[in-house]
Order: sequence, then C-alpha cells, then structure tokens
Amino acid sequence: MVTSTQVAARSSHRPPETLFPPRALVRGEERRMPFDPDEWRQYRARMNDRILSADDRSIKRFFALDTDVYARGALDARTKELMGLVASMVLRCDDCVRYHIDRCLAEGASAKEITEALAIALVVGGSITIPHLRRAFEALDAFAAQR
Repeated sequence: MVTSTQVAARSSHRPPETLFPPRALVRGEERRMPFDPDEWRQYRARMNDRILSADDRSIKRFFALDTDVYARGALDARTKELMGLVASMVLRCDDCVRYHIDRCLAEGASAKEITEALAIALVVGGSITIPHLRRAFEALDAFAAQR
C-alpha cells in the first residue's frame, strides 16, 4: 500500500507556469532568477500536500499510480527515472524535467548518463526542446552542486 507521503514525494506534476521560473524586476526590467532547488522542493511539497488534502479519490489514485510505476521492477528505478526525464523533456514540462533530474541523481545516475538521456530527448523532441534543454542543464548544475 502506498502512503500519501510516498505519493507526495513521488508526484512530478508541475505548478502553475507563472510561479516557475521565478522572476524579479531589475532596473524596471523583468529578469529570470536562477533556479533554487531548495525553494523548488519546498513549493512542490507544499502544493502536493494541498492537492492531496482535497481528498479526491481520482487524484489520489493517479498520484499512487505515478508512485508505483517508478518503483523497482523489471527495470531499476534509475533507468525508469532516465526514461521519465526523456518523456518530460519531449513533453516540454520544465518542472517534470527538474523533478526527474533530481530523482536521477538520487538514484545514482551520473551527469554523463543524464546528458545522454537529454540528447535522446533532443533528437526525439526536436529543436523546440532546446530552451528546455538550457533549463535542464541549469537544474542539473544546481542539483549536482548540492550533492
């Protein structure tokens, strides 16, 4: 049985686009702020708690499915996270990409393995994924700096 804590920790659903990436006014001009892994994790945990507090059976089932599918099975968790990273990049979900990069590193994937997965996503997704590739490398660097 999957607990709500496991579900909240696992879900990769993205927050509203207006909140990420954070922006600030600098000399009257809006500028993008650097990615902060700790701020992102706190926001994600807080919003997952809020979503699950709605006590909707369908939402809880989906979150549980998301948790279960990435558990070790015929494929190890590291491989599954790399696959999730490629899919997230092709779908152009920056929050999902960040989540899977964090999970890939937690599961022991190297920066080189993550880079190769991102290269596959670029080939599959095409040039439209390049802006997301930039943010993926920003996230990779920020997460790696914390480890």
